[in-house]
Amino acid sequence: MAFLLLLLCGIISTSSAASSVSRKCEDSLATPLPYSSFTSSSVYARSYGAGYAKLNRKQGSGGWSPLDTDRYQWLEVDLGTRKQVVAILTQGRYSSSDWTSKYRLLYSDTQKNWRPYLQDGNIWTFEGNVNSEGVVRHDLQYAILARYIRVIPMDWSREGRIGLRLELYGCSYWADVISFDGHGVISYRFRSKKIKILKDVISLKFRTTAGDGVLLHGEGQQGDYISLELYRARLQLSINLGSDQYGSIQGHTAVTSGSLLDDDHWHSVVIQRYRRNVNFTLDHHTQQFRTNGEFDHLDLDYEISFGGLPLSVKPSSGGRENFVGCMEGITYNGDNITNLVRRKKVDTSSFRNLTFSCAESNSFSVFFNSTSFLRLPGQSDSDTLSVSLSFRTWNPNGLLMFTALADGWVEVGLTEGKVTVYMNMTQKKNTRIDISSGSGLNDGQWHSVHLNALENYAMLTVDGDEASTVRTAIPIQIQTGGTYYFGGYFLHTNTRSAQRSFQGCMQMIHIDDHLADLRAVEQGLIGTFENVSLDMCAIIDRCVPNHCEHGGRCSQTWDTFSCNCSATGYTGATCHTSMYQQSCEEYKHQGKSSGSYWIDPDGSGSIAPFRVSCDMTGEKVLTTMKNNLSPQTSVTSADQEGKAVLQITYNVTDEQVLSVTSSAEYCEQYVAYACRMSRLLNTPDGVPFTWWVGRASEKHSYWGGSGPGIQKCSCGIEHNCTDPKHYCNCDADQRSWREDAGLLVYKDHLPVSQVVVGDTSRAGSEAKVTIGPLKCLGDRHYWNAASFTSPASYLHFPAFRGETSTDISFYFKTSSTHGVFLENLGTTDFLHIELRGGSVVFFSFDMGGERVELSVHSPVPLNDDQWHRVEAEKNIKEAVLQLNGQYREVRPTTPQGNTKLEFFSDLYVGASSGQRGFLGCMRALKMNGVTFDLEERARVTAGVNPGCQGHCSSYGMHCRNGGKCVEQYNGYSCDCSLTAYDGPFCSDDVGGYFETGTLVRYDFLPEGGAHALREVKSLSGVGVPSEANLTQEELVFSFSTTSAPSILVYISSRTQDYVAVVLRHNGTLQIRYSLGGLTEPYTIDVDHRNMANGQPHSVNITRKLREIRLQLDHYPVSTYTLPETSDTQFNLVKSIFLGKVFETGQIDPILIERYNTPGFVGCLSRVQFNSVAPLKAALRSGLAAPVSTHGILVPSNCGASPLTISPMASASDPWHIEAAGAVFPFNEDKASGDGVDRNSAIIGGIISMVIFAVLCIMVFVVRHMFRHKGSYHTNEAKGAESADCADAAIIVNDPAFTETIDESKKEWFI
Repeated sequence: MAFLLLLLCGIISTSSAASSVSRKCEDSLATPLPYSSFTSSSVYARSYGAGYAKLNRKQGSGGWSPLDTDRYQWLEVDLGTRKQVVAILTQGRYSSSDWTSKYRLLYSDTQKNWRPYLQDGNIWTFEGNVNSEGVVRHDLQYAILARYIRVIPMDWSREGRIGLRLELYGCSYWADVISFDGHGVISYRFRSKKIKILKDVISLKFRTTAGDGVLLHGEGQQGDYISLELYRARLQLSINLGSDQYGSIQGHTAVTSGSLLDDDHWHSVVIQRYRRNVNFTLDHHTQQFRTNGEFDHLDLDYEISFGGLPLSVKPSSGGRENFVGCMEGITYNGDNITNLVRRKKVDTSSFRNLTFSCAESNSFSVFFNSTSFLRLPGQSDSDTLSVSLSFRTWNPNGLLMFTALADGWVEVGLTEGKVTVYMNMTQKKNTRIDISSGSGLNDGQWHSVHLNALENYAMLTVDGDEASTVRTAIPIQIQTGGTYYFGGYFLHTNTRSAQRSFQGCMQMIHIDDHLADLRAVEQGLIGTFENVSLDMCAIIDRCVPNHCEHGGRCSQTWDTFSCNCSATGYTGATCHTSMYQQSCEEYKHQGKSSGSYWIDPDGSGSIAPFRVSCDMTGEKVLTTMKNNLSPQTSVTSADQEGKAVLQITYNVTDEQVLSVTSSAEYCEQYVAYACRMSRLLNTPDGVPFTWWVGRASEKHSYWGGSGPGIQKCSCGIEHNCTDPKHYCNCDADQRSWREDAGLLVYKDHLPVSQVVVGDTSRAGSEAKVTIGPLKCLGDRHYWNAASFTSPASYLHFPAFRGETSTDISFYFKTSSTHGVFLENLGTTDFLHIELRGGSVVFFSFDMGGERVELSVHSPVPLNDDQWHRVEAEKNIKEAVLQLNGQYREVRPTTPQGNTKLEFFSDLYVGASSGQRGFLGCMRALKMNGVTFDLEERARVTAGVNPGCQGHCSSYGMHCRNGGKCVEQYNGYSCDCSLTAYDGPFCSDDVGGYFETGTLVRYDFLPEGGAHALREVKSLSGVGVPSEANLTQEELVFSFSTTSAPSILVYISSRTQDYVAVVLRHNGTLQIRYSLGGLTEPYTIDVDHRNMANGQPHSVNITRKLREIRLQLDHYPVSTYTLPETSDTQFNLVKSIFLGKVFETGQIDPILIERYNTPGFVGCLSRVQFNSVAPLKAALRSGLAAPVSTHGILVPSNCGASPLTISPMASASDPWHIEAAGAVFPFNEDKASGDGVDRNSAIIGGIISMVIFAVLCIMVFVVRHMFRHKGSYHTNEAKGAESADCADAAIIVNDPAFTETIDESKKEWFI
C-alpha cells in the first residue's frame, strides 16, 4: 500500500512540480504599488504615512508609524487583485529607534471578514525586527490567496515606537468563480453513458456561510458512487467502488475532515484516487486511506454534478441540501469545469442567475479573547428589553451580555453549555429570576440567542426554535438602563457575581430589535471596545486534525485541547504511550507468573493491544493465541464441488499475530485430521483432497509433522503409516477411524485461518478437524542488544521520520559515568539523550527553534552494571522523560513550533559529534513502535559487538531459594537443580502427598559409584553427592498432616549416627541427633504446639559443630547446644528417608516402635538436605538420581487442602509391624497372635519383590528394543542423525530443500 501511495503521489504531483519549475512564484508584490494602495489605522504625522512603508525606501520619514503605539494599530496593503502570497519581509523605520519586533498577519478578499494566518493550529505570531535597518524574511508554511493583507503589530521597540517597512513576495492568481444559490447545479456529462475509472483527480475551492450542502456527487447503477458534502460545517467524502449482491463485500467508505468550514473563507479540496488508495486533502492537511471492499474501479453513469444532486439521482438519495456559496478552480480528471461553464460547454440550466463572481457577506463578526469587551448603547428607561445575537465558542462557560437596569440587572451567559439568563430585581428584596435553554452549545457552531422581556414576563429562544421558547413571569415591570456590555471583561460597581469572560465570536447583535452598526463602532462613532478584533472570527478547532492518538476522544476549550484515553489501552497527554508491555517475555522479567496478559508488541505503533496467554514455567516464555474451533469439529456442509470450508478465527487480528511471530524464536500449531473413509493429501505429486490456508491467504498442502514442499503427513515422514503405500493414515481410505496429527512449525505460514476438506461427500465418509492454538516461544526484539566497547564507536541508522508525537525507549547497563546514548544532528531538528555523572539521564530536543531540555536524577547509581530503562516522548502537549518506570520529568511544550511532520537526519546510537560515546550494553531500542536491529548493525560496525552478556547482574535476584542465575546470549535462566524448588525462577514448590506406607529413599553413593553415575548421567545437570563426614548441615522442609505419630525425615549413616525429625503422638515435633559419644540420642522437643493440625508448617534445622539452630514457621530462631561429650562429626551419611524408614542394620528401636507405624500420611514439600533435594528427585523423572519410591506418591500443592486418598489397609502394608512380623522391640502395641508364620511372610515378601524387579527390567528392555527398531541412519550433518527418514532429515537440517519458500528467507525451522 505504501508503494501505491508513493506512486499515486508521484503521478499526481507531476503537473504541479513542472509548473513550479517553469515559473517560480517570487514576484515583488508591494513595492510596485502606488502610495494609495497602503492604508493604516492611523499615522503619527503626514510624513509617516502608510504609503512610505515600502522595503528599503527612505522617502518621507522612512516608513510608517501610527499615532498610538498599541495593539489596535494595523497596516493594510491592497494588492489590486487576488494574489498568491508566499513570503513577507519586514524592516524598521529608516534611521530611527522605531521597529516592530512581533506581528500577526491577516488577509481577506473583500476588506471584510479578515482571516488570521495560522500555523501549527494557532494564530501565528511572526518574529520581527530588532533594529531599524535589518530585513527579516519569513517564508509562509503555505501560500495564501488574498487581495488585502493586514499586518498587526504585537510588540515593538522599547526605545521608540511602532515602525514598519515591508515587502510581500508571490505571484498573480486567477480562477473562474461560480456563485451557487442553492438551486443551480453543474452537471458534467461524460462522453459515454458509462465510464469505468481506475484513477481520479478532483480539485476545487469553496467558500460558504452554510454548514450543510453537497459539493459534488456521482453514482452508477451498480451501486458505485462518490460524494463530497458539507455536514455541520465539516467535509465528508463518501466513496463506494462496489458491493456484491450477497452483502459479503461492503464497499462503502466515509472519511470526515476539517471543521468550521462555514466561515466564509476559501478552502481548497483535492481528492486523489488510484485504485483503492485515496489521498484526501483539505487546506494542506492530507488523510490517506484505503477504501473498503475488493474492487478497484469507480463505475459512474452519465454525469457527475457540482453544487448539489442532479435531477437524475434516485429519490432514495434525496433529503440533502444543495450548496450555497462560491466555488472556483473546479477540475475533474484534467477537465477545467469552471472554464467549461464560462464557455457554456456544460449544462447549467438549473441556475436562475448564473454569475461568475462571489457576493460579499453582510455578516460582521466580533472576536473576543479572555480580556475583551464591547459596549453598545440602547434605549434607556424603556419597559421592554430585547437583545439577540449569534455566537460560537468552545468554552462551556462565559458571559455573553450584561446590562444594568434602573433597579437591578440582567445577565445572559453560558453555563455548562446552556444559555442562562439571570434577572435581579432589587425593588422586590433582591428577587432573582433564572431561566435556561439549550445544551451542548459550546460545540464551535453558530447559535442564536434572543431574550425578550416586557410587561410581566420574559422569553428566551435559542437557535430560533420557537417551540422550545422558555417563558417566565416577572413580578414587576422592568426599566432599561441603556448600556449593554458584551464579552464579560469590564469594570463594574454593582454586587453581581464574579464575571466569566467570553472567548469566541459574536455577530448579528440586535439591541431593541435594531442591528448594531459594528462598522461605526470600528470607526469610533458609537460605543467602545477593548481587546476585540472586529470583522474577524479567529475561532480554531484544536481537535481537527485530532492529535489524540489510538482512538482517544478530543475535547477542547478556547485555549487548549485534552484527550480522554479511557478504554484505548494507551495513556499520556495525547494517548500515545501504551499501557502494556511488549511481550510475555517483558512481563516475565518484571517477576510476573503465568496467566493472561495484554501485550502491545509495537508500543506506540498502530497495532492495538491484545490479550494472550503467557506460560512462564519453562526456560523460554510461551505466548498462546486461541481460536474459535472446537477440538474434533465434525466436517459438514460441503458445497457443490464437494468441498467443506472451516473458517478459523482468532481473538487477534492478522497484524497482531504477525507482530508476535516476527519477533518469536519459534512458533508451532497443532493440527489433527480424524477420518473414516475420508482421504487427506492423496499422493506427494497428486492434487490434495484437503488443504489449509495460512497467513496472507496462501494455500498449503502439507500437514502437521511435515514441512513446505513435502505433501506428506507425519507418518509419511516417519515411515509408520497404516498403509505403507500411502503417506498419510487417512489416505488408506479405511472404514475404521484413523488420524493424522502433528505440529506445523514454519512460522511464516502461520496461523491456520481456513481448512478446506474435500473428501466427505461419499457415503460413509466422515472427518473431524482439530486446529490447536498458535504458540510462539521467546521475543527476540526484547533481547536485541549491542555492546559498545569504545567511546568513539556508534551505530548509524538511516533517517527516520517522527510524527507529531515521537517516543524512544531502550534498556542500558554500564559501568561508565558519562556517555551519549543516541543523537541526531539535523540542521533544524535535534535530538539527544545521554548519561551524566553516573546518576542523571539528560534528554534534549529542538521545538519551534528553541532547545527543550529534561533531566531525571536517580537516587541510586546508574553505572552499576545493571539494566535500566529509559523512555522519552515528545508530543504537541508535553515532553516526558522516564527512568526505570518510576522517576520522571514532565514539561509542557510551547503551542508554537509543533509541525505536523518532522524529518530528522540520520540517527546515531552512541556519539558521532566528537563527544564521549556510550560504553556498555544497550538493548530493545524502539522508536515510534519500530524496533531497531542493533545486532545486525553491530556485526558490520567496528567497536560494537552484537549481543550482551551479564544479564544476571540485573536479573539474578529473580532466581529465588538458592537458584543459580545462568547467563545466556539473549537473556538468562535460573538453574534450580540444587534446590528443592522448580519453575523459571525456582519459586514453585515441589511437593508430594504420602499415603499410608509411602516412603521416599535417597542414597548417597560410595565415592567410586558417584563418579560413574556422574559420567553416565551428566546430561541431567544434577550433581550426585557421595558419602561424606559432615560437621555442619542444613535440613529444610515443609509438611502438613492431621495424623500422628510419624517419621517426617530420617537421615542414616554407615555408622550408628543419624538425624531424625518426628511427630509424637500428641502432634508435637521432636528432633533427634545421634552423632556418637552419647548413650542416648540428643533430643529437642517442641512441646508447645500441635503441628498435626492440617496446616502447612515449615522447618529449618541448621547445625554447625555443636550449635543447633531451629526455626519453625515464622517464629524466632531457637538455639540449642550438643553436650560436650557428643561428637561433632556426622560420619558417612548414607540415606535420606521421607515418610517412613525401611533400613537394614541397627536402628534406634524407639523410632521404629513409636513412630514408624503406620507411616506419615500427609504432604511434604521443599525438602532439602544441604544441596540434595530428595523429594524433587523422586517426583521429576528427568532427573538422574539414586532415589526410589515405595507406595503411591502424588504430586501436590501442599499449601492447599490435602488430597483425600483412602489409606492402605494395614494388613496389606508389608512394612506394617503386624503384617510383616518384623522382630523389632516395641512396647506400645502388642502383636496379635494370629498363628501366621512370620518367617514365611518375610520370605514371601522378598520373593514378591524379586519378581516385581525382574518384570520391570523386562519391560524396560522390550521397550528399548522397540524404540530403536527400524531407526533410519543417514550421513546428513548435525540434526539429521536423529531423523527417522530422509524427509525428516531434510526438514531438520536443510533449509534450502523447499520448493515453496523464498530462498532469501534467513530462517526456516527454528
